[in-house]
Amino acid sequence: MASAATLLIAGTPAVTASAGPTDTDGARHGRAEWAGTWAAAVTRGNTVGLTNTGLNNQSIRMTVQTTVGGDRLRVRLTNLYGEQAVKVGHATVARPDTATEDRSDIDLATVRELTFQGASSTTINKGAELLSDPLSYPVEEQEDLVVTLYFPVLTGPVSFHGQSRVTNFIGATDLTTAVTSPEFTRKIDCCWMFLSGIDVERRLSPGSVVVLGDSIGDGNGSTVNADRRWPDLLADRLIDARPEVRTPGVLNLSLSGNRLNHEGTEPGAGGFPGYYELGPNALARLNEDVFPQTGVRTVVTHLGINDIWMNGDSAEAIIASLRQLNRQVQERGLTSLVGTITPYEGNGGPGVWTEEKDATRQAVNTWLRGPGQAEFDGVIDFDAVLRDPAHPSRLLPAYDAGDHIHPNDAGAQAMADAVPLRLLGL
Repeated sequence: MASAATLLIAGTPAVTASAGPTDTDGARHGRAEWAGTWAAAVTRGNTVGLTNTGLNNQSIRMTVQTTVGGDRLRVRLTNLYGEQAVKVGHATVARPDTATEDRSDIDLATVRELTFQGASSTTINKGAELLSDPLSYPVEEQEDLVVTLYFPVLTGPVSFHGQSRVTNFIGATDLTTAVTSPEFTRKIDCCWMFLSGIDVERRLSPGSVVVLGDSIGDGNGSTVNADRRWPDLLADRLIDARPEVRTPGVLNLSLSGNRLNHEGTEPGAGGFPGYYELGPNALARLNEDVFPQTGVRTVVTHLGINDIWMNGDSAEAIIASLRQLNRQVQERGLTSLVGTITPYEGNGGPGVWTEEKDATRQAVNTWLRGPGQAEFDGVIDFDAVLRDPAHPSRLLPAYDAGDHIHPNDAGAQAMADAVPLRLLGL
């Protein structure tokens, strides 16, 4: 199915994804540049539970997978949505111990301390982010890294990413250098906390691709601990397609439940209550989640399905926000790509899917395939890839994770295969 995907490209891109003068000079002289290799969008902690109370004399061990490699790294910590300053007592980066089955185990020989202006402890001001000092720590493409953070005093509500699709671990006291420890008593498949990005230093970096999406990009329906979200699989393609050259990083800034025109706490159809972890409306996320990313050159927007099923938004309201997102992305000199909205008949209870809502989805897609081509730099027809040809308002059964809205691993692969690499500079 992926090879039959329909690609729609604007006849004349509004803005080309060329590097700025500094980047061009750096590439010409072969100097090292920082590029994003991994990132996650964060939100405020929810109103109840661990993300609201926070961590207190506890460590959290989190695994992430890089997309591109480099000779040095730096880690970004965030307290963007916190209600107070947060004390970080100790922080380390390591590689996992692949000889054991326990994903909390790390390889002792690879453990390195992260510092901040030379100090091993730091404070993240309320609403602020911090970059660690650069660390000489060669990183490979698509390599698992383990970041462990210790918080000696109560953090209060956390800034976190709610759907990691990776098992992370929480335990009492400072476990940042513990190779393995029974003190990691809590396993969570939900969250990265206070961790928002990792950069690597590279030569001739072509920058990064940011995916601004919802749960379809966030990997709902994909295999836990397998890194099979479609942006992960796009990174696979980029590396496989041009292994002899540096490829762009892929930064997945998707948030499950995110909407173009509504806040995460707003309720939706079918009794859906809304949560902070769904994030603010997408336009409000540009200055926090997209534009600050290191080396961003291209933005792929795939949003709108939640505005339809949760809130019954009109096609006009969805198109208006997509156009405004596109305008702001292009105004920054970035390449702006957009994906059509995929089918979801069969998902949820009464009122979640209706013929009227599907007509809205189809109207948005018709605009994207038509007039939208003249505005965006490229339109990727994910709908054509995932839909069942015999029943276009449903996902193809082979790509359905089982809830009739999220693609499984095979569906995620089909989405990744549908992205034309030439639009990403390859």
